[in-house]
Amino acid sequence: MTRLRRLLARIDGFSVTLTLGVLAVAGLLALALVIGFGLYNVSARKGHFAPVEWVFHTIFRNSVAMRAADHAPERLDTPEMIALGAGHYEQACRICHGRPGAPQSATIRAMEPAPPHLQSLAGAWNPSELHWIIHQGAKMTGMPAWPAVRKDDVWPVVAFLRAAAQMDSASYDLLTGRPAQGACSMCHGAGGASRNTLIPRLDILSPEYIASSLHAYRDGRRDSGIMAQAASRLDDATIAQLSSSFDEPEETAEKMTMTGPGAELAARGRGSVPSCRACHGPWPAPLNTAFPALAGQHGPYLRRQLLLWRDGPRGGGELEQLMHLAARDLTNAEIENLAAYYSALPPARLDRNTHPKGTTP
Repeated sequence: MTRLRRLLARIDGFSVTLTLGVLAVAGLLALALVIGFGLYNVSARKGHFAPVEWVFHTIFRNSVAMRAADHAPERLDTPEMIALGAGHYEQACRICHGRPGAPQSATIRAMEPAPPHLQSLAGAWNPSELHWIIHQGAKMTGMPAWPAVRKDDVWPVVAFLRAAAQMDSASYDLLTGRPAQGACSMCHGAGGASRNTLIPRLDILSPEYIASSLHAYRDGRRDSGIMAQAASRLDDATIAQLSSSFDEPEETAEKMTMTGPGAELAARGRGSVPSCRACHGPWPAPLNTAFPALAGQHGPYLRRQLLLWRDGPRGGGELEQLMHLAARDLTNAEIENLAAYYSALPPARLDRNTHPKGTTP
């Protein structure tokens, strides 16, 4: 009796194994037929079968939820962040996701899957999930990955998407409706004198430095998804024209003598940290046009750039290694002090033959 039971158990085990093997082979044959003969209809007119659509949608949501680990900055929903994100959205995203107060185009609505409308996004995802989707993109949806490695310049787009949920058409136009003054003015302001402290002033930079930066953004040598998109449409002739099109800053006759830890560090450096003024001014002699003038540049923008130089990624021109070496030993407090010092100086282009008014070398 015991031997019989053992024999029956072996037969049952063999039957189970055989059944599983047959099912596996049948599944592989079915998959081969679907792939080899094109049995699955990929037409966007037909869409997916309901079970297939459920599987894809569930996988997508669970995949994003598992990987969205970046925490939003404390000051996410500020007017400056929203405005910066709106400028990028208008250039890169509006064509698929539409704008407040208006439906998407008929062609976009015919996509499979159809891109969700802008004003439905914030309610469907939390900030970390939106950030991950924008930075990573999504396979088989038409959603591209962010065109840069760095993640910090994705957050303004997240801030804009959150604000857009309650935005009307007129408010959107106020944020993005300035292309008539030139494409750059939408973010950088009229004449390059940006009022958004997250966006650099171009009116204090030399044409040579602006041109070098635009080439670096366009060619992928300087890392920024926002500027990679903006520069990708520019040819060499347009870059040359744009770089010389910004106004000179209005100089002040007020005499300023800056003191404090930022001024001291900029003037004399510290150990492995060299003097900033030697390359970036303010200085009696004109600056080398390969280096940006920093006097009057926005503090939050300077802070972000110094962090990128120290922690990466940043990239830029031929002399980028100099800044990586100069910034690698800066502390957070020193970065704050340097940004505060330079942003408090009167704005001026420092690549001219005369020293700017209102500054003390």
